[in-house]
Amino acid sequence: MMKREAMKKIINICKPVGISPLDVIKTLQEKNPEYKDIPVTYAGRLDPMAEGVLLLLVGDEVHKADEYMKLDKEYEAEILFGFETDTYDILGIPQLVQLTGLAGGLNDGVKKEVENLKGEISLPLPPYSSYKIQGRPLFMWAREGRLKEIKIPMRTTTIHNAKFLGSNELGSEELLKQITEKVNLVKGDFRQEEIARKWQEVLEKNTDQKYFIVKIKFKVSSGTYIRSIAHSLGGTLFSLTRTKVGGFDIKDSTKI
Repeated sequence: MMKREAMKKIINICKPVGISPLDVIKTLQEKNPEYKDIPVTYAGRLDPMAEGVLLLLVGDEVHKADEYMKLDKEYEAEILFGFETDTYDILGIPQLVQLTGLAGGLNDGVKKEVENLKGEISLPLPPYSSYKIQGRPLFMWAREGRLKEIKIPMRTTTIHNAKFLGSNELGSEELLKQITEKVNLVKGDFRQEEIARKWQEVLEKNTDQKYFIVKIKFKVSSGTYIRSIAHSLGGTLFSLTRTKVGGFDIKDSTKI
């Protein structure tokens, strides 16, 4: 437990998969009661399926949240090919898709696409995200099946660097096991039972199939949705680790 005299204004937390940034704040305050009666917020949201650097701002530092939000981010992402989902990551309803337009084979084709991911990029926001339209988060429009009533905004950000780190293949059984484990870690109401069931249905129909996963390292400007990049490449986000926010590195993160 942190002593009051050692209380930090900025806490670099390593958020685990499955919980929200608000859950992280709640856990911090439960374990360290001295933080209960002072303002605490986070700078830069991480989705439930993502892990890594989450900056918590304490006391007067909460008023500088916008400054921290604008910092560049670094991520290591795994992208699963052969599926798309309504959330652009594996915490969504899956649908099999045919891969097309990747010259030179899947591995070389994706590698070439990744190498071209530099500079300004404009992509639609994921339908399941917290961005508000007419005062309501996008995910609420999506859950109610009302996305046709609105126009999903484009988000222009900058990819400073994208590096292809490698690839591997998983069989249906192992893929289902890993997806089920990840989905079961998620707290809150994210349609987990329905999503796990749909993945089981689609993968058990294709038991002899191998599925391709690539790993990519990104350095991007604030506001970049890696889920949208995964979707634009023809895949769905399998895992995401935020390794850096500005000068705050995951190597220095505190586990919670």
